[in-house]
Amino acid sequence: MAADEELVTPGEVLGKSTEVKPGSGSHLDPHNNLVYASLTGRVRTVRPPAYSPDQRPTVEVIGLKAHGAVPDPGSIVIARVTKVMARMASVDIMCVGTKSVREKFTGTIRQQDVRATEIDKVDMHSSFRPGDIVRALVLSLGDARAYYLSTAKNELGVVSAESTAGEMMIPISWTEMQCPLTGQIEKRKVAKVGS
Repeated sequence: MAADEELVTPGEVLGKSTEVKPGSGSHLDPHNNLVYASLTGRVRTVRPPAYSPDQRPTVEVIGLKAHGAVPDPGSIVIARVTKVMARMASVDIMCVGTKSVREKFTGTIRQQDVRATEIDKVDMHSSFRPGDIVRALVLSLGDARAYYLSTAKNELGVVSAESTAGEMMIPISWTEMQCPLTGQIEKRKVAKVGS
């Protein structure tokens, strides 16, 4: 059984129904008589009053109030590119709007979601590089717990990128960023800054 104040996630066994009663944030599975956590949070065991005929303690899961932001379809996120492949880029979502995330959320920017025009001509390796910081729109919860993201609007795309020389690059057009140190120009799907 989970100890008091232990952090649990949905589906973790909290005890047998012969030993504990499910309280808020937990539920009983009648098929195996086990009490499971229904949400992510801390376990709390509440002892029954001495006069109660049922002396089983009630086990509760107190949800984590300080839950970080969670990406929703339609929200704007800031993410770091982790891997670029021929047809898509993988990212780790760091912020939803202005709020940082506490859990790890991964996202995928598919080739067809990089820009609004000439979709068939999109080259993923000319749009993003690992380590780039991108602003993107959440389209939907995709497959394998990765969100589908889009950069197909002018204000979406790479907002920060490091050059091979280790300098923060400066956007010089919709499709290019330049290293201020070496002057080298690299291709990117650049986000429009300002209005």
